[in-house]
Amino acid sequence: MKILYHHRTASKDGQAVHIEEMIGSLRSLGHEVMVVAPGGESAPEDKARMGDDVGWVQRLRARLPKWVYELLELGYSLLAYRRLARAARDFEPDAIYERYNLYLLAGLLLRRRTGLPFLLEVNAPLADERERFGGLALPRLARWAEGVVWRGADIVLPVTRVLGDMVAARGVPDDRLVVVPNGINEEHFAAAPTPADAKAALGWTDALVLGFTGFVRDWHGMDRVIRWMASASAPINARLLLVGDGPARADLEALASELKLGDRVRFTGVISRDDVPRHVAAFDIALQPAVVAYASPLKLFEYLALGKAIVAPRQPNIEEVLEDNRNALLFDPAEAGALEGLLARLANDAALRQRLGEGALATIHRLNLTWLGNAERVVALARSLRDAPASTLGDVKV
Repeated sequence: MKILYHHRTASKDGQAVHIEEMIGSLRSLGHEVMVVAPGGESAPEDKARMGDDVGWVQRLRARLPKWVYELLELGYSLLAYRRLARAARDFEPDAIYERYNLYLLAGLLLRRRTGLPFLLEVNAPLADERERFGGLALPRLARWAEGVVWRGADIVLPVTRVLGDMVAARGVPDDRLVVVPNGINEEHFAAAPTPADAKAALGWTDALVLGFTGFVRDWHGMDRVIRWMASASAPINARLLLVGDGPARADLEALASELKLGDRVRFTGVISRDDVPRHVAAFDIALQPAVVAYASPLKLFEYLALGKAIVAPRQPNIEEVLEDNRNALLFDPAEAGALEGLLARLANDAALRQRLGEGALATIHRLNLTWLGNAERVVALARSLRDAPASTLGDVKV
C-alpha cells in the first residue's frame, strides 16, 4: 500500500520514537510511506533522544499569549493541508495516517475533499491534558476541534482502552475504534548487553540497580524512590539510574544530595535512543511510579522487552498490559507506603525478580507488542477501508 503519514510533532522524545518506529515498520513490511511533517522527515542519524524535547517550541509557547499560540496552531492546519494536498496529488496514496494533535485539522480536510481513508492515531485527550497541565485560553475551540477530528476519522486508534472510552464519549462509534498500544523494536533490543556487562559498564558490578527511563517530570514520583533509597529498607548496594532528563531533574538531584546519596543516584542526561537498551539492561527493578490514567507508557514496553521486574501503579490502563505477580508488581497509588513496600520486597527477593522478569519478556510475544505487529494491524485496517464498497465519514457536525 501507499500511505501518506502526517504529523505535527517536533519533540525529540517518546513521541518521535513512536513516529519513527511506525514509519520504519510500515516500510519494512514492503509498503510505501510519504511523510508530511514540520521540517520534513527526520534523517536516520537524527533519531529521537531519550529525555529530550524541542526547546524552540517551548520558548515560543512561553513567550506568546496562550490564545495567540492556539490560534497559530489552528492556522497551521491550513499550511499543513496545502502540503498534504500537494503530497496526495503527487504520491496518490491509498490512505492517510495522521498522529492526532490539538487544532490539527489537515488530515480531516483532505479526507473530506478526496475521500481517502483516514486513520487517526490518538495518544492523549489533548484538550483535557493541556487544560489540566498547561492551561488553555480557548477551551471551547479546542474541544470543538478535537471532537470534529475524532468523529471525522474512518478509524480512530487510541493507545489504550481507557483512552478509547474517552474518545467514544465524544461521539465516536465503537466500530470505528481499534486499540493499538505502544510496542518495541525487537531487533533494537536484541543487541542489549547482559545485565552483568551493563552494570560493569556503569561501574556498578555488584549493585542492585533500580531504573527509570524517559522525560522525568514532577508527577512521576521519583522523589519517593530517592527517599526510599535513603531509608533503612534499601540495601546498601542499591543504586538508582535515571535514563534521560526533564524538568524534575534539578529538584531530584538536590534531594539526592540533601539525603547524602552521592553516586548511589545517577542521571544519564539526554542520550541517543540507540543507547537506551544498554542502560535498561542494567536494571534489576524497573520503575513506573506514576502514570496518567489513559497513557500507554513507552518505557513499560522497553522494560518488558528486556525481561525486567517492573513496579507500577494498579490502574486500568496499566492493567491492560501488566498483571500483578505475573509480569510485574502493582501497587495502589492511593495507599501511603505501597510503592516503597514493593521496592523493599523486590530488593530482597532475587527469585521473585527473576520470575517477574521471565513473565515480562513472555508478554511481548503473548500480546504481540511490537511495532511490526502494530504496522500490520494498521495496514489491515487501511486495506479494509480502501477495498470497502464505500467509506462513510463520521458525524462531523459542530
